[in-house]
Amino acid sequence: MAKDETVAFTVRDLPSQERPRERLQRFGAEALSVQELIALIIGRGVARRSVMDIAQDIVRKFGDVKGLSQATTEELSKVKGIGMAKAAQILACFELAKRQDLEGELEKMDIRDPGDVAKVVRAGLRDKAKEHFKLVLLNTRNRVIGISTISIGTLNASLVHPREVFKEAVVRSASSVILVHNHPSNDLEPSEEDIRITRRMVEAGKIMGIEVLDHIIVTRHQFVSLKARGFW
Repeated sequence: MAKDETVAFTVRDLPSQERPRERLQRFGAEALSVQELIALIIGRGVARRSVMDIAQDIVRKFGDVKGLSQATTEELSKVKGIGMAKAAQILACFELAKRQDLEGELEKMDIRDPGDVAKVVRAGLRDKAKEHFKLVLLNTRNRVIGISTISIGTLNASLVHPREVFKEAVVRSASSVILVHNHPSNDLEPSEEDIRITRRMVEAGKIMGIEVLDHIIVTRHQFVSLKARGFW
């Protein structure tokens, strides 16, 4: 096999003044293009494809930063030169950015009604193609102290077990919790499984001494409170 078919290209193959890392050090991260930032995350290319070529393909495929942030690991891994490991690296960067933004909001967030809950979680759930079941953790003053993702996929009892739901609440010493999940179909109506799981968690919370205050279903623009609907 020829040498050029086995060597993986890296940003070091570029002239020094054009390398994203050196440009970042000289001018700051804000001076780099999206392609350059992605190249830095990826780190190296593959046979006959430089890291900049791969980064360019990613930008071309997903269009912009928002489109890339909504990509799944499966979609990213279909780009030539991006396996599951590199796809995970890219998505991890977006997740850190989301959590940074969220932490600033949480510091000032007191929960007074279901609308407050929807405000806290909707941004992270709005464009998800799958159902995400989240747990909002509250202290004794109903202030948010954390948000955990419990499961991803169609909500059912096998995915959402009381052990997993309340484990994080115990670790964080939460006084109460609010269950939240999204309906990607934008249909607000709770399913029978939604209702069964809610009642199961309410009973488990009573045993644990951690009150389940509500279960909120969110869609892109709306939300519904299962407690307000009288399901328990």
